[in-house]
Amino acid sequence: MERRSNTLILAFSDLTSDARVLRQINWVATITRVSVLCYNGPDKQFNIIPIGRFSRSFQQRVRSAILLLMGKNESAYQILYDKERLLKLTQGRTWDVVVANDIETLPLAISLRPARIIFDAHEYAPRHFEDKFWWRLFFQRFNHYLCQTYIPKVDAMATVGERIAEEYQKNFGKQPVVITNAPSYHGLHPSPVQPHRIRLVHHGGANWSRQLEIMMDVIALLDERFTLDMFLLSPPNANRKTKSYLEFLKRRAKEIGRIQILPPVAPNEIVAKINEYDMGIFLIPPVNFNYANTLPNKFFDFIQARLGVAIGPTPEMADITKKHQIGIVSDDFSAASLANKLRGLDKEQIENFKRNSDDLSGLLNAEENKKRFLGLFNENT
Repeated sequence: MERRSNTLILAFSDLTSDARVLRQINWVATITRVSVLCYNGPDKQFNIIPIGRFSRSFQQRVRSAILLLMGKNESAYQILYDKERLLKLTQGRTWDVVVANDIETLPLAISLRPARIIFDAHEYAPRHFEDKFWWRLFFQRFNHYLCQTYIPKVDAMATVGERIAEEYQKNFGKQPVVITNAPSYHGLHPSPVQPHRIRLVHHGGANWSRQLEIMMDVIALLDERFTLDMFLLSPPNANRKTKSYLEFLKRRAKEIGRIQILPPVAPNEIVAKINEYDMGIFLIPPVNFNYANTLPNKFFDFIQARLGVAIGPTPEMADITKKHQIGIVSDDFSAASLANKLRGLDKEQIENFKRNSDDLSGLLNAEENKKRFLGLFNENT
C-alpha cells in the first residue's frame, strides 16, 4: 500500500459519540499522519482542528432558506457550513488525502485541492429525512445537487451497506466500497442465560423519528420473564422536541415497568457493557429510505457482545440474522409481531443464538473493514 504523508479527515460531528469516524481515524493513523477537522475531539494523539457547532443568526437562517428555495445551492452552502471560515482554518496547509464524511463536507474537501479525495457516505443523502416535509422542501434538492455535482469528482467512495451503495451507483455513477459499522473484534464469551429471565438491551440516540416507544410496547405485550434496558443518548445541543422525547420515554418506561432508561455509554465501552444481556433489540419503522435500509452500529455491537438479536424485517439486518441464525426477525414493524416472535423463545434457543453470534464475531468486525478502507488510499482503487 502506498503511504500518504498527510491526511485530513473532515467530519461535521462530535467525535465523542461518532464511532464510525473514530474507527476511521485510528485506521488511517496506521499509514499516515492525521489531522481531523470536526466539532471537537477527545483524543490528543491526533491534530484536532475544532470548528465548534455551526451557529447562524436569524438573518442568516432566513437568507439560506430563501437561497435553498431558489436553488442557489452554492450560496446556500457558504452560509450553512461557513465555508470561508473553515477554509481559513486550514489556510497554508496541504494534505495528500482528504477523507470527507457525509455529503456536507464534500464541497469543502474539493476546495482544499488534495491529491486524492475519499468520500464516506454514512447515509443516502438525497433521501436522508424524506419523511419530513420541511426537509424535503429545503434540503432534498440541495443534497441531490451536492451529490450530482461533487461525487463525480472523488477518487474513491465508501458507504455503510449494499443497498445504499447500489442507490449511489445507480443515480450518480460511482460504485462505493461497503464499509460496515462493525466495531473492533472483542475477545468475549456469551454470558449465561437464566432459565426464567430474558434480558433485552437497546442503545443509541433518543430521536423521535425512530419511534423507540414501539420497542417499549413489545415489553408491554410480553410476560414477566422479559426486561429491557435502554442506554439512550440525547445530544448536548438537542432541541426542545428531542429533549421532551427523552422525558416521554422515561415516563413510558415507568408506566410499563420492567424497562430502565440508562445513561449512554462511550462507543469503545458499549460492547463489553452489553455482553451481560441476552438479546439486542432494534425495531425501526421504514419511514424513510435510510431507515428502511439501515445497517447500524448497534446491530454489529450486538454480535460482538455475543447476543442474540430481535429485529424488524429491515433487509440487510434480516438477511444476516436469518443466514447465521443469530436471532429472530418479526414479520412486520409492529410491536405485536416482534412480541409474538419473542414469546415462544426458551433458554436453549437463546443460547444457540448467542453461540452463533460468537462464531460470527470473527467475520463481522472492524479489522476486516480496515483492510477495505485503507485500500481506498491506493491510486488504482
